[in-house]
Amino acid sequence: MEITHDELIYDAEGLIRIYKSGRVERFTCIDFVSPSTDPTTGVSSKDTTIVPGVSARLYIPKIESDKKLPILIHFHGGAFCLGSAFEPLLHKYMISLVARSNVIAVSVHYRLAPEHPIPVAYEDSYAALDWVFSQGNNGPDSWLCKHGDFTRLYVSGESAGGNIAHHVAMYGGVKIRGAVLIHPYFLSSKEVESEKIDSVITEKLASIWKIVCPSTTGLDDPWINPLSENAPPLSGLGCEQVLVLVGGTDTLRDRGRDYYEKLKVCGWKGEVKFWEAIGEGHCFHLRKPESDQTRAQDEVISILLNNL
Repeated sequence: MEITHDELIYDAEGLIRIYKSGRVERFTCIDFVSPSTDPTTGVSSKDTTIVPGVSARLYIPKIESDKKLPILIHFHGGAFCLGSAFEPLLHKYMISLVARSNVIAVSVHYRLAPEHPIPVAYEDSYAALDWVFSQGNNGPDSWLCKHGDFTRLYVSGESAGGNIAHHVAMYGGVKIRGAVLIHPYFLSSKEVESEKIDSVITEKLASIWKIVCPSTTGLDDPWINPLSENAPPLSGLGCEQVLVLVGGTDTLRDRGRDYYEKLKVCGWKGEVKFWEAIGEGHCFHLRKPESDQTRAQDEVISILLNNL
């Protein structure tokens, strides 16, 4: 039956439109790039299925010894409704990060809202962690089984992926050595100064949350606000290290800073570090993977992943 009138409930111009009927039009992050071996860095990639509906792209650097490498599980951004592990910008960035950090990476393609509303993205990401960890017991994936060091297992993500990385670290506990939160998508009913950088973006981030998580209790829902009174205590993070990275001109900058400050004093026994890319916006590293600031950000990440 043809839809003659379908109310538009969310419009991020040039990115996504969501209609009351559930219809979604995506205009970005919809291109697919095939796995390959990068001729410049020697980084190879391949795709695999985690569970039905959830897949991943694996990356491995050029192997020159039998030394076991850290494993990084990465979650893409996109406000839970955009993005892909297979889109060109992320693929290019993951190649450069893997080459610079000398790690094996698992870039997770979780199911997107609103077709699959929150908490599906988290459930898919928990499944990905369990799948990766299972490969340590003579699992079928040769890259992870032969070359991965399962005592150095890390999670990371940008934007919504940074949010997911936090929740996966809470879920995975002692299985995880550390978490890297890149410009994490956290919200709160409490106003912060960085929201004033772009009030339009601030409003869109708040409104899209209510669409991707229709059962939400609001901006202090523990899924989107890990500092809320109803959220599990941060002291329950089982990992040993957390790195929080923010962009200096990102409206979410102070959300990430607040998370860092709270983690320092909450009774958690691990080590948390903070790094700010001065003058850079949200997820700048995807648009400018070869910039000086991206290289500096990757260096900070690499130091953590290699426990230097």
